[in-house]
Amino acid sequence: MSKINTVKNTSGKELYNYQKIAIEEIFQRFNNAPDDYHLLYQLPTGGGKTVIFSEIVRQYISKYNKKVLVLTHRIELSKQTSNMLGEFGVLNKIINSTANLDDQDNYHCFVAMVETLKNRLIDDKLDISDIGLVIVDEAHYNSFTKIFKFFDDSFILGVTATPLSSNIKLPMYENYKELYVGETIEHLIENHYLARANMYSYNVGLTSLEVGANGDYTVKSSEDLYTNANMLSKLVSAYEETSKGKKTLIFNNGIHTSIQVFHAFKRAGYPIAHLDNTNTKKERDFILRWFKKTPNAIITSVSILTTGFDEPTIESIILNRATKSLTLYYQMIGRGSRILDNKTTFNVVDLGNNFHRFGAWGADLDWQRMFRAPDYYLDAILSDEEIEGKFRFELPSDIKKEFSKSSNLYFDIKNEYLSTIRAGESSKKVLERSIINHAKICIENSEDVYDSLALVKLLGEEIDDRINRYSKCISKSTHNFITWLKDDYRKKLKAYLRANFDEDFEKIHGHPPVEE
Repeated sequence: MSKINTVKNTSGKELYNYQKIAIEEIFQRFNNAPDDYHLLYQLPTGGGKTVIFSEIVRQYISKYNKKVLVLTHRIELSKQTSNMLGEFGVLNKIINSTANLDDQDNYHCFVAMVETLKNRLIDDKLDISDIGLVIVDEAHYNSFTKIFKFFDDSFILGVTATPLSSNIKLPMYENYKELYVGETIEHLIENHYLARANMYSYNVGLTSLEVGANGDYTVKSSEDLYTNANMLSKLVSAYEETSKGKKTLIFNNGIHTSIQVFHAFKRAGYPIAHLDNTNTKKERDFILRWFKKTPNAIITSVSILTTGFDEPTIESIILNRATKSLTLYYQMIGRGSRILDNKTTFNVVDLGNNFHRFGAWGADLDWQRMFRAPDYYLDAILSDEEIEGKFRFELPSDIKKEFSKSSNLYFDIKNEYLSTIRAGESSKKVLERSIINHAKICIENSEDVYDSLALVKLLGEEIDDRINRYSKCISKSTHNFITWLKDDYRKKLKAYLRANFDEDFEKIHGHPPVEE
């Protein structure tokens, strides 16, 4: 084997102190651990994992005179990683489906995706006898583990922002001996390496969502929820309240949802583009160039920009989806965390109850415990029913304006139910009192009975919320029963207004309705 020449960092990049410390810690493992040791390194999105492992590759090749393999899970990431390695003076070759490996002896380092590499190894097209280090980028994707059997004598270094496997049946501790935890998000924020997130949460009813075999919400059930008119309206309103005029990235769970979001924002007059994995490279490049140079641009997307996308000018992230994946949650928010001279904060708008599920982005998480006992963490995550049970329903701001003459719009179904039962009364009294409460706020904001009946239509979402809470109290939740209750409630509310409007109006206002 020919001697590998010393490579130099030609990128001009000056590593931060925490990055240098991480490299020193990892090289201690190279020096002291067995050659086949498996180490997992955790560092937040935006902390510079690619820069760190590119410098590790550079130093490793020079020190140990062995070759390195870097694994990625997307072709775009392979190209980005190859370019970064090149900036650090590391001569490398991308192993894709068309790569000619006749010249493999000329390279210090290879960059590959799992399936392509696996095929080349099975066909015995790649000489791996001198590969001393395998680096696994985004190591939480468990698809990489199928390659490990080919590298029994190599040191494997996995890097990830969240040391939780994408497959809960294949925990990461089964494939890695040790987790080395890097700097926290809070530390990186305080030392001006990352921007601080301003968090905005809009409560959303998610009980219609279904969980698929992968443990996350299905695209089908997400599409059904997030494409309805109420959710699209809530999204546009949330944008206008928190992010109007800011460069914004919207994440969705489904192409159809993203397309509907595109049309909703277009109708509202906002500059927006839709991007998903069906776009050609030319279309994608055009959209991203437009996004970069347009100050108030919006992109609505589906998963494609969660990794490998670096645009520091992003000012707002909107999670127009729910997820049960902590990794995806952190990846999405991390897209907005890059700092600039004039950017120290960014907005995160949650329309999937994700803040309630995982806590605020940057919260102090015990990664070591999560790595060693992932089930303990996953079992502690609240269900949607538990999350929504703590919500206090709020009317959308545009609807709330129609009830501005009412001092209190809140009616606590659960407390009313408990009071009613303790008084020995029938639970039906709860709905009767709720109907009277709704009638009161309709009358307070009406001039005649026709106005009040029109206001009832605006209360649809709140009526549904009250019925859902009531059904949980009485432990009856069949779909047909709840549907009947909602319909019956509306009929009784309208009937009450027709029968009692004049009398109640005079009690409230001190005079009868003015007749035209």
